[in-house]
Amino acid sequence: MTVAAPAAAGDARCGFHQTKVPGTKYRARFSADIDELVALIRAERPDAVVANQIEEAPAIRTALLEAGSDALLAGYCHYLPFSFSGGGQLLLDPSLNDAGLGRPVLLAFVAGLAACDRVMVHSSTAASWVSAAAVRMTLDLGEKLRVVPAPRDDRLVCPPATIQPVSGAGAIGIYNHRLYAHYGTEQFVHLARDLVASGRLRLRVMDLFGRRRPERQGLDNSPEKMREQLSTLPHVQIVSDRGDRVRYKNLLAGACFGIAPFRPGCPWSMSVIDCQGMGLPVISPRLGWLAEHIDAELCFDTPAEAVTLAERLADDDEFHALHAKRAYASTAGFAPALVAARYLEVLS
Repeated sequence: MTVAAPAAAGDARCGFHQTKVPGTKYRARFSADIDELVALIRAERPDAVVANQIEEAPAIRTALLEAGSDALLAGYCHYLPFSFSGGGQLLLDPSLNDAGLGRPVLLAFVAGLAACDRVMVHSSTAASWVSAAAVRMTLDLGEKLRVVPAPRDDRLVCPPATIQPVSGAGAIGIYNHRLYAHYGTEQFVHLARDLVASGRLRLRVMDLFGRRRPERQGLDNSPEKMREQLSTLPHVQIVSDRGDRVRYKNLLAGACFGIAPFRPGCPWSMSVIDCQGMGLPVISPRLGWLAEHIDAELCFDTPAEAVTLAERLADDDEFHALHAKRAYASTAGFAPALVAARYLEVLS
């Protein structure tokens, strides 16, 4: 396998072709270098090519044609530029709609689906949404569409019996998601105020970005704003793993429960899986893939329900132990070997 990306995969068994870092998330979707792709395909002579940025699939298909390659082309929809309202209305993702680019991104996304021989998505929810969006563009994906979840990180897997979270007074809830506004972070800020109001709970909020480049802040400075708001709340600690997975694991291990994001178009959340693999129950708004995957007993519709759930997880050892076991078990199907087998089946 050869990885063509700005950074290597970190596994010596993989070949590596370094590509330029796209200046913005839009360049990542609209600036494919077809000459570079043709040269790479001729050099590697692949049996299969995976477009991890689905919008680049038409450019890759063009390069395959020019290079005279009959390699299978698969696309991975790791991010959906849309979601659906409860009434079935297609909504553009605001994070990809600067200067009205949301619709061009959506059209490029569907063009990518059309160019692929196989299309991979994370979850049944994502499969349903991608199929519905494609049909609206007169594209029937048929047998192309396959569900292949992302693998859990086995460094972040601990049976619940081996973890002793802080419970009772001072129990910690962890929020380990990006602080973008489109993740529903403002709703989380309001919930955070309610969760810490009684003084019985503390919150640990991950700062996953640190100091970002001015170019990235120029497109969306909401993480900086959200971090500032959260830093003013009592009993809320802003922490960073500093890119160290051991430190990240320890930050998770010291918590009592996790909190899912309020992101409407959530087709998957690696951060939720990280918590669950560590035996942390995750409370969640009832939306998107979160409602599909997280135990129904831990889903909430109102902030008051969320506070009740959090305090019960902190105070009721039996309730916590039950949901810790369920959380851990829910990630069993995401073991790397199982995911790799599903991935290779798609490419066969």
